[in-house]
Amino acid sequence: MSLNDDATFDNFYTRPNTGNAQVVKTLRGQAQGEGGETYVYLWGGAGVGLTHLLQAACHACHFRGLTAQYLPLREMVGFTPQALLEGLESVDLLCLDGLQAVAGQAQWERALFHLFNRLHDQRNCLLAAAHCSLAELPVELADLASRLRSGVAFQVTGMSDDDKQAALQARAAARGLDLSDEVAQYILHRAPRDTNELFYCLNRLDDASLAEQRRLTIPFVKRVLNL
Repeated sequence: MSLNDDATFDNFYTRPNTGNAQVVKTLRGQAQGEGGETYVYLWGGAGVGLTHLLQAACHACHFRGLTAQYLPLREMVGFTPQALLEGLESVDLLCLDGLQAVAGQAQWERALFHLFNRLHDQRNCLLAAAHCSLAELPVELADLASRLRSGVAFQVTGMSDDDKQAALQARAAARGLDLSDEVAQYILHRAPRDTNELFYCLNRLDDASLAEQRRLTIPFVKRVLNL
């Protein structure tokens, strides 16, 4: 599966000494092969950045010359899991996104259990994510449930409005855009609050600003985003 080029650890805004900052620190260590955790489970609500973090881990692996594979399980439900997961134990880091989509499906659970064992035997790493905690994940195969509880689990929390503004401005600055407090707050108050949607809005503004050679003002933002 292709990765989003913007999905990097540097692009995942966190405040120091927070739970999310610890998540990023742990995943950096895992992805860089620095003797960190071999299995990490992330959970959180929609829009908190689970997919971003899994893809960022893949990018970090590739940067170090290691192998990584990202699988969005929500899009794989209709496939035969044994064939789909065959050979994935050989990658340095396997990222499974959306475990809740296949939990409770006997064929998938058996295939994931055997994959987990093969990864362990190969001493390769697994990073998994779902929209619920392990206690709430409806896994029926006891052996798989036991394996899923064998690592370290983190809850990824959503950003406050202040954090969203800071994240928008940081991404804008990385693109050479000047996003003032006034304009950033205008976007936050008028655009969808989901972080993915906010960053999509920034992408549109970046393209329009470059094409028209315009600064990011409220009238310009209002016109481009139809707010």
